[in-house]
Amino acid sequence: MNAGVAAAALAVVSVATAVIGFYGLRISRTTGDFYVASRTVRPWWNASAIGGEYLSAASFLGVAGLILLSGTDALWFPVGYTAGYLMLLLFVAAPLRRSGAYTIPDFTEARLDSRAVRKVTSLVVVLVGWLYIVPQLHGAALTIRITTGLPSWVGSVAVVVVVCLTVVAGGMRSITFVQAFQYWLKLTALAVPILFILFVLAGTGYSPVAAPAVNPTGQPPASLYSNVSLLVALLFGTLGLPHVLVRFYTNPDGQSARRTTLIVLGLLSVFYLFPTAYGLVGRMFAPELGRSGQPDAMVLLLPRELVGGAAGDLLAALVVAGAFAAFLSTTSGLVVSLAGVVSQDVLGAGVGGFRLAAVVSAVVPLGFALMTDSLALAGSVGLVFAFTASTVCPVLLLGIWWRGLTDAGAIAGMVTGGLLCGGAMIAGSVAGAANTPAWLAQPAAWSVPTAFAVMVLVSRATAGRVPATLSRVMTRLHTPERPLATGR
Repeated sequence: MNAGVAAAALAVVSVATAVIGFYGLRISRTTGDFYVASRTVRPWWNASAIGGEYLSAASFLGVAGLILLSGTDALWFPVGYTAGYLMLLLFVAAPLRRSGAYTIPDFTEARLDSRAVRKVTSLVVVLVGWLYIVPQLHGAALTIRITTGLPSWVGSVAVVVVVCLTVVAGGMRSITFVQAFQYWLKLTALAVPILFILFVLAGTGYSPVAAPAVNPTGQPPASLYSNVSLLVALLFGTLGLPHVLVRFYTNPDGQSARRTTLIVLGLLSVFYLFPTAYGLVGRMFAPELGRSGQPDAMVLLLPRELVGGAAGDLLAALVVAGAFAAFLSTTSGLVVSLAGVVSQDVLGAGVGGFRLAAVVSAVVPLGFALMTDSLALAGSVGLVFAFTASTVCPVLLLGIWWRGLTDAGAIAGMVTGGLLCGGAMIAGSVAGAANTPAWLAQPAAWSVPTAFAVMVLVSRATAGRVPATLSRVMTRLHTPERPLATGR
């Protein structure tokens, strides 16, 4: 790949992101603008922004790499990522918007009337956000190294610098414009090259290479347990992602939140057609890319491999631009959501506290990213989903739909789920992928039900702690808003 062309593509995306972010500064004035864009974001804008931040390094690079290695076993990732939004539509979107909260800790404190629950929720949300940012920075490091030959750390640092500039400039208002732009850039960056590749393959008579009978890394096919556990992690983990949930606070009302979710389902369904196509084309025509030990780079390398020449370089540069947009958009969404939590609970609410919290929220995971490495972006993000499904998801679902939840039950469930899933993640990391049993590598199948069970049992044992504000809060969550006056 032409390093100069790739570097130019990265520079253009970074500059465009910063310019759009600074444009948001012109209309970001109040604290509400920085936290939730004053709750005025319309469904199409919000859906595009959600698509921008949700489609992360795992979606842009990791899914295709896993399909290259594992074939149909990897299709659970795009299915789970998309189906999780259906659960959001059915169970969370509208009630969460009606809660009137700014952040997830705001919601749990209001629902359970407990500062202790708020503190535990804040800690969990920050941990989830940092765990999710690290793979984005790993993806940026991989992209920079593969495409330009520069040191890996340059990619991670560049993402953090650009994200801090845009978030500090205008908060949620700026990021909404940036992420909406980045969704359509990512879609274009995948769609145009793969369509061009398919036309070239059809016109030149390329012969498919026999797909490898086994995973080139030597790992056996995923078991039924692993697939089921992965699906549980993706379906329930989506319900607890802080950067996704905060988006519903930016809608004007619950009806807009539901409509936003419907549009997101369509946008995600279209997008995931293309990483799947990359994986299948790579598996059929360039399986050697899976033997390099870096399958996540396959999307970056495939245009040059199958097209070649100046056209291959230009198509590869477009993919690189889309990949960098994926790292920037997801990281910026996470930083905004974490800044809202950290500023309210630690630094004090207000624009100044938000800006300082944004810098802290980006720099801490940068340190972890520089000290670690990841060779499987989709897999590492899947574990973050499992952790989220074991902690934030139960308290949200039970808090919205079960009147019996208590503060003691919520804390016990989140702590239990976090310790079990976190312990499995650490044990698997220490043992290594080849030596980790399936039940430890994919803990969601047992950690998520355990978290729910503990939350329910402890709540029943402490039924006297049900808050006195329960009826008022539940009525607010489940009563549809009055239609806005139309003048008729």
